[in-house]
Amino acid sequence: MARIMFYNIIRFIALITVQVVLFKNIGYYNLATFFPYILIILLLPLGTSNFFVYLLAFATGLAIDAFYDSMGIHTAACVALAWFRIVFIRITLEMDVRQSSDSPSWGGLGSKWYISYVFFGTLIHHLTLFVIEVFSFQNFLMTSLSILLSSLSTFAIILLISLLFYKRKSRLGI
Repeated sequence: MARIMFYNIIRFIALITVQVVLFKNIGYYNLATFFPYILIILLLPLGTSNFFVYLLAFATGLAIDAFYDSMGIHTAACVALAWFRIVFIRITLEMDVRQSSDSPSWGGLGSKWYISYVFFGTLIHHLTLFVIEVFSFQNFLMTSLSILLSSLSTFAIILLISLLFYKRKSRLGI
């Protein structure tokens, strides 16, 4: 349990740092932006309590808002992502899998489940983020294009990161 907590703390620090130092300054004409920091919430162990998921999502969003000067937009999007995570896991996984301390992974839960989990989670996060940021229907097409391109680019970065740290599930339980 201490090892899992240590890995999540390291993941939190590393992803926040990479987001602020590298991805804050990368974008494509304000249409496509990268937000791989959402992996902090997506890769929490499956057995994590809902209260802790919401608490960590709030803290993650608050940390990003502090560096982006965005007054709570990322916090709201991270809490929406936490809600999605809880509902998606409850609907799609069996009870014994939900109780485990394993993190959702490509190798552990299969590519179809993992890809849909990451894609829809990214879409929910970006939809919430950009709708709250714009908060009007004046530039609906531009906002929709920004949501789509940012979701796809973040999804691609997350899949790339997942492939770099891919571990196949052992059949022997080792």
